[in-house]
Amino acid sequence: MPVRNGSDYIRGLRDSREVWLNGEAIEDITTDVRTKEAVASLARLYDMQASAEFAPDLTYRTAEGDRCATSFLMPERPEDVARRGRAFGVWAGATGGLMGRSPDYLNSLVTAWAAASDFFGRADPRYGQNVLDYYEHCRVNDLALTHAITDPQVDRSRSPHEQDDPYTVLGIVKETSEGIIVRGAKMLATLAPYADELLIYSFMPLKPDDAAYALAFAVPVAAPGLRVLCRQPFASAAQREDQPLASQFDEMDAMVIFDDVVIPWERVFIKGDVQAANGLRAGTDMPAFLAHQATARGLAKAEFTFGVATMITEAIGTQAFPPVQEKLGELVGYVEMIRSCVRFAEQDPELSPRGIYLPKLDALNVAMTTFPRVYPRMIELLQLLGSSGLIMTPSHADMVGERAADIDKYVRGAVSSSADKLALFKIAADLAIGSFGGRQVLYERFYAGDLSRLLAGNFNRYDKSRAIAAVNRVMESLAVAV
Repeated sequence: MPVRNGSDYIRGLRDSREVWLNGEAIEDITTDVRTKEAVASLARLYDMQASAEFAPDLTYRTAEGDRCATSFLMPERPEDVARRGRAFGVWAGATGGLMGRSPDYLNSLVTAWAAASDFFGRADPRYGQNVLDYYEHCRVNDLALTHAITDPQVDRSRSPHEQDDPYTVLGIVKETSEGIIVRGAKMLATLAPYADELLIYSFMPLKPDDAAYALAFAVPVAAPGLRVLCRQPFASAAQREDQPLASQFDEMDAMVIFDDVVIPWERVFIKGDVQAANGLRAGTDMPAFLAHQATARGLAKAEFTFGVATMITEAIGTQAFPPVQEKLGELVGYVEMIRSCVRFAEQDPELSPRGIYLPKLDALNVAMTTFPRVYPRMIELLQLLGSSGLIMTPSHADMVGERAADIDKYVRGAVSSSADKLALFKIAADLAIGSFGGRQVLYERFYAGDLSRLLAGNFNRYDKSRAIAAVNRVMESLAVAV
């Protein structure tokens, strides 16, 4: 079966899913004015992998002769790592890196899980086989997946089993011959309205008495008893001219609520095993798989932000000013810092004990803990470079209304028409001062979790022997006793 194209993807979304937005149930997310543009943006990604231009990067041919998405490629050769990286970069480049949950992210997760099926099979061999079967199901059907892994922010001082309502957090109600029945909620399900299926697993550490919440499973978004509650949208198709990024790339965040949803046994990967739930990241290679995609996307986002900054300074004739060049030069440094991490991680990939090649996780971890700190600074620099011009962006109605001549005269650029300049500045404003851009900054701050813990983890996992040996050599040369 070949990879899906955009029409295939859209057709798959026309099911019985229950999606709520602004207090209303959406009848068809593919046609609703508030959601159809994001659907169309994702459909364009699927069209890319079905095109002659991009298929060589975005797809690979299986032993059976089928075309599958490169994000499902099991890296059994060193060159497969860079090939996966190229595919991540192509898709991320198409959205400016602004869609953080493009389907290749969770494709990478199920690929990592399949490579570590032995981890899931320790408690029960069925779970290991379930992971392998699910990977094949997703790969063959080219599904769009997302995950929901965070518990509702009700009382973070208590573990799941200590909550006043035991089903505030998603947990097992009972087991049947058909499967497990689950109740509760998960967030922050980015892309949930637009995904085919959800992956659920634990993010925060569980305590020994939290066995009912130690879960990993897959479920269709349209499963009976599952509903998706979306946050307020940032824009709609009707606002495309005035909010070009928000209207097209708002991938949506949501809470998913399970009212006694049946999860068939063949879709269960972890059940009641606190040790497995807590050890999911360390016990599999998912950190390297996910960080590779996330860092490639971060590079695309950094390049896009730098490109917007460069173009707005050209538009208003400030690019030759030394203070402006200083800020642009700072942006260059951030772009190349992330690029260096990606490229180094892909060079000479490491063979894991499971027989697959992985990008260098230390380099990716540097990027994953650096980008959340530099991206807000990049947006600050964009604000400084655009200054009041980011605020003074007349609406599309003004541009075509009775005072269009005023717009043409006073809003034109140094080297561009008013229409071209405004189109650029609306993108910059969407990114730098709009609600969509604010969400992007917050998203990157917490994308991989608590930054202080991540940085501590970088230190704890890092091989310190070379650095210590270097100090010892110098001390020995100075005849200093160790």
